[in-house]
Amino acid sequence: MSMAVRQLERLWPRTRASRRTLLGYIFISPFILGFLLWFLLPALTAVWLTFTDWNMISAPRFIGLGNIQHLFRDRLFVQALKVTSTYTIVSVPLGLVLGFVVALLMNTKVRGITIFRTIYYMPSIVPAVANAVLWAWILNSEFGLLNALIRSIGLPKVRWLQQPEWALPALILMSLWGLGGGMVIYLAGLQGIPEVFYEAAEIDGAGGWSKLRHVTIPLMGPVIFFNLVMGIIGSFQVFTAGFLITDGGPQNATLFYVLYLYRNGFLYLDMGYAATLAWVLFFIVMGLTLFIFKYVGGMVYYEEAR
Repeated sequence: MSMAVRQLERLWPRTRASRRTLLGYIFISPFILGFLLWFLLPALTAVWLTFTDWNMISAPRFIGLGNIQHLFRDRLFVQALKVTSTYTIVSVPLGLVLGFVVALLMNTKVRGITIFRTIYYMPSIVPAVANAVLWAWILNSEFGLLNALIRSIGLPKVRWLQQPEWALPALILMSLWGLGGGMVIYLAGLQGIPEVFYEAAEIDGAGGWSKLRHVTIPLMGPVIFFNLVMGIIGSFQVFTAGFLITDGGPQNATLFYVLYLYRNGFLYLDMGYAATLAWVLFFIVMGLTLFIFKYVGGMVYYEEAR
């Protein structure tokens, strides 16, 4: 025991700077270990699996560029990419605009406004599975709430989840249920705008629309930009709704990219091709993010950059 203590004393740094450096590494070691074990190692494994054929039962078999070549012959890959892109193009702008409008309404100083803020925010913290079960009932063609409202005004019922032309719009409508998360971020940004800007605008004779256009929206640029980037990244990772409500149907109309990736990996046991799809998704999201930062980020106004 005494030898172990003496050995530890020899290893312990003698200078204060060395001890502070060691303590720093000790404190950041959870992040470093987490990064190595839960990101870097799986990522490198996925790179290796991209060049193999592995069914998770037998040993992986090296096939070179076979999985990449299969991408160009896979019609479902194109369909999944098309469905996810359509979902992104429609749902992200809708979520941005509606979330911003709701945040403007929630930023008013009226009695009981905190209750309404809570009501609008609560759907965004409901678990995804519970949301899927709820909306499966709302969109039910026979006894769903949405069709009940449609029939009450004399219109025929819509088979939301059974018709290919309505299934994806139904899930886009479902995505707006969680706009409260973006609303809270917008609300924080709105409340951080100094009143002096609005007072100066009023002195210049600006009305409500002019203040919104020339004061609120420019100063909210960084917040809008943040919600845009996060919305695009999140929309390419949609899985739960397509898996639990429609299972990719009807006729692959809601075959989201991550759902197709999941099928290849855990249903068809083609983990090599699933890893290839995962890396393609990574490069798509990374490319879109870089594009947005380059061509949209330059238009964002930052007050401290004046």
